[in-house]
Amino acid sequence: MPSRLPTKSDFSPNLTLDIIPPPSGSNPINILILLHGLGDTQSSFSTLARNLNLSETACVSIRGLNPIPPIFTGSDVPAFHWGDDVLVDERRGEIDPDAGFEMVGSVLGGGVLKALTETCGFRAREVFFLGFGQGGMAALRVVTSKAFKGEEFGGVISIGGRLPGSEAEGGSEGKGNCRTPVLLCGGSRSSQITRSAVDAVKARFTDVEYVKWEKGDDSMPRNREEMLPLMKFLARRLRSRAGVPEGAVEV
Repeated sequence: MPSRLPTKSDFSPNLTLDIIPPPSGSNPINILILLHGLGDTQSSFSTLARNLNLSETACVSIRGLNPIPPIFTGSDVPAFHWGDDVLVDERRGEIDPDAGFEMVGSVLGGGVLKALTETCGFRAREVFFLGFGQGGMAALRVVTSKAFKGEEFGGVISIGGRLPGSEAEGGSEGKGNCRTPVLLCGGSRSSQITRSAVDAVKARFTDVEYVKWEKGDDSMPRNREEMLPLMKFLARRLRSRAGVPEGAVEV
């Protein structure tokens, strides 16, 4: 069936999310799922989705599945995360992003993706992920799950988010067999996107591009130079109706 713009009623009422339609207002042929970083909400990535202004692409910005208790943040400002639990890295004195992603696999893989493919008519190849930090880890966890073995999604952009330990150390099963293209971005002094982290992603995926920014940290792109690899990746992978016969879609 032809794909259509998702509505909030297509998803579980327990999920908090924003749906950003294509700028043209036409039915989308691509879906970009945005997963914010540790301690944030979906609002900042909803703004990002509007700024990206991707033609023929609808965006779904999802809030983290679990709240972070104020005792960890020192603030009453709402903050959310994607892990199964809140774990503290005592060596660094901060929340550990690698806190288990079983709930992510169930809710995003079994719920969100099922709604997009079975209810809204999108194929896996038309579904993309953009995640920051722990959100990037969540995206990599979903596309490498056994439920999607052999599937090729449109692509994953992970900024400062490595493959979760459970996936990186999961033995030889699935090694090098995930066909979903990955763009992995990190700062020059990243504590997450290390050489071993890049190698772990390359061992699991057949198509990996690694961008090492000149800046030291793993923050979101701040200028055109840092944003350019993301836009090139999307331009290469997003499907389009432009310039093809009526009723057809460029693949």
